[in-house]
Parts: sequence; C-alpha cells; structure tokens
Amino acid sequence: MHPAVCWWRHYAWRGACAFPSGTFPETTRPRLHKPSFPPNSTSTRCHSSFFAATDVQRFCGGHLSSVGDNKLLHPASLSRVDQFSVKGFSSSPLRMTASKYQIAERGASNSTDYRVYFKNENGQSISPLHDIPLYANDERTVYNMVVEVPRWTNAKMEISLGEGLNPIKQDVKKGKLRFVANCFPHHGYIWNYGAFPQTWENPDHLDADTGCKGDNDPIDVLEIGSRIAKRGEVLQVKILGTIALIDEGETDWKIITINVNDPLADQVNDIADVETVFPGLLRASVEWFKIYKIPDGKPENQFAFNGEAKDAAFATKTVAETHRFWQQLVNKEVDNNGISCLNTTVDGSPYLVANDAADEVFSKSVTGGNPEPVSETLDKWHYITLK
Repeated sequence: MHPAVCWWRHYAWRGACAFPSGTFPETTRPRLHKPSFPPNSTSTRCHSSFFAATDVQRFCGGHLSSVGDNKLLHPASLSRVDQFSVKGFSSSPLRMTASKYQIAERGASNSTDYRVYFKNENGQSISPLHDIPLYANDERTVYNMVVEVPRWTNAKMEISLGEGLNPIKQDVKKGKLRFVANCFPHHGYIWNYGAFPQTWENPDHLDADTGCKGDNDPIDVLEIGSRIAKRGEVLQVKILGTIALIDEGETDWKIITINVNDPLADQVNDIADVETVFPGLLRASVEWFKIYKIPDGKPENQFAFNGEAKDAAFATKTVAETHRFWQQLVNKEVDNNGISCLNTTVDGSPYLVANDAADEVFSKSVTGGNPEPVSETLDKWHYITLK
C-alpha cells in the first residue's frame, strides 16, 4: 500500500479518526459544542509525512518564483489548440514536467489587498483565466489546473474575474476576508481546489442535465492526489468524473481530477476507480459541499443527480462545453457579465493587449495593505447534523 493513501484506508468509515482526515463516520453526528483544537493538532501537521510538498521559492512585492513540481517545463512543441485558444504543450499523457508559469504576490498577506499575479516563462504578465491553455497536451487528455486553495487550508481564494489579468485574491464578505469553517471531521478544503483556465459556466445557459443556469465562474476542479499543491501552481491533471453542486439555484460543476505525476495516477482513470483507490473520498466530498456553509447560517447545499458522481466521459463533455462558452466570452460574442477578458495571447480576441500593457496593469497593483487578525474560524471545529 502506498503511504499516500494509508490514511484513507485506515480511517475512512471506521470512526477512528479524531483529527481532520477528509472522511466521516457512518453514524449520525449530533450537534454538539464548537470546541477549539490546539494549533499543533491540525491535519496539515498530522499528515505532513504523507503529503510532503516540494519546496518552492515564494516572494512578495513582485519578485518571481517558479511554481510547480520540481522542474521547469520546456515546451516540447507549440501548436494551435483551436481558433481562439493559445499555445499548447505536447507531452506524455501519463507523466509531465511542471509548468513554467511564475507567480508574483502583491499586497500584504491576509489583507483585502493581497493578490497573486501570473507571469509566463519570460516574466511577462498574463491572465491565468485566459492565457493559460485548458489543454496541456495535443491529445487533449491532460488539462492545466490553476490551484487557488491548497489542501487543508481555509482561506477562500479565487481567481478575480472583475480585475485586469484576473489575479487570485481572497473572497470578501461584508468587508471581511472569507475562510471556510472546519466541519468535523474535515479541516479546511479536503482536496487541492482550483479552476480550469479557459472555461466559463455561462449564466445565460440553461444546463439540460441540471435544469439550472451556470454560475458565471470558470469550472471548479478538485485534485485528489497525494501531494499538497501550492497556491498559484499550475498542475497537469486528468479528468476522472464530476459532481454537480446546485449553489443557490446555479449549476456549479466540481470536476474530479488527479495530478498526472501522482504515484497513483495510473490506477485511477474513471470515477469507479476513485472509490477503489480512495475509499470514502467521493462521499466525503459530497458531504463537505453540503455542510461547509452551514456554520455561516446558510442552508445545506443541494446536488443534481442526488449527489451521484458522473464518469470521466460525462465530465470531459461538460468541460468542453464550458470551454466553448469561454471562447464566446473572450471573442466578445456574448456579454462579458462583468468579467475582465484582458489577455495577451488569444488570437483574434478583441480584448488582446500587448505585453507592455499587461505589465503596466501589474505594475499599478497595490503593494501595501493592512493585514487582518487571524480568523478564529481557523481554530474551531463545527459539528453538523444533516436532516
């Protein structure tokens, strides 16, 4: 048994896990008090031996660092993906080197001014939404995923749709930074969470499968591999399936993936394999989305298909559809719905700008800011009972 999945096999469904494991017991949990747990007892520390992440050089104030798995990517080939997409990378669908994208952090950490901007291998400013290709190989079997939230963390980070170059920022509610609550036994996000670039869930499109319109965001991605990713990292992943969250009446697809470089990637190729190799993860994922907003006073989230996960073929079709919607968006065939479509690489796009114009957007971004006190949400577990 590979150590990366030992904790799933030993603790899933046995009620033996008293720390955040991303699993949950079979028995119904009563609503109790909201205890605090010691800072040193978080699952990030508890599972550090299982999920040792590669060190990367981080930086502030616009300094650059490479983000990814150990090595920089040198494009094996450059080709057109389609009429409106950008240059793609050609490589093996099973193992790929890390992408060569860089990030630049601006503004004070833990403040409303904090941003993560993206640059290409030449240090030129780009949009992670528009300038990173969806497909990472010519066969279109591997996808680029932009990591917004690393596993076990709580800060609700997301690509900023309304800002030029679409940096990652922390979501804000009522003027305060947003953090997801720890709903027992989960700690923060239980996967590496992010989005597929060059996708868009059209809010004017009524989905035939869910009966709801899109949520005006790029499509969300859950990466279930053994390694904790870094914020702003661009992972190469393969699609395994999807679940369909209905969030306040809108379709919010969650695409289930695994890093193609993960030691277990060869063992999981479709949704049925996930239950075999990661027993309990699918059920835990549905529960997580059902309950994560309840501590904020919101009702339980609902799912299409009664929470049943759809297979890789269904998910691939769904992603391709959102890619077509993005093409319409970036080509100004539909209203932009408040989304900044500024880009530096999408041929034929009315929003295409020169590299120096994009660099100017980055140079004008905020470099200061006032850090907020650490949220007490990070120190609490909430016990939720589903009806």
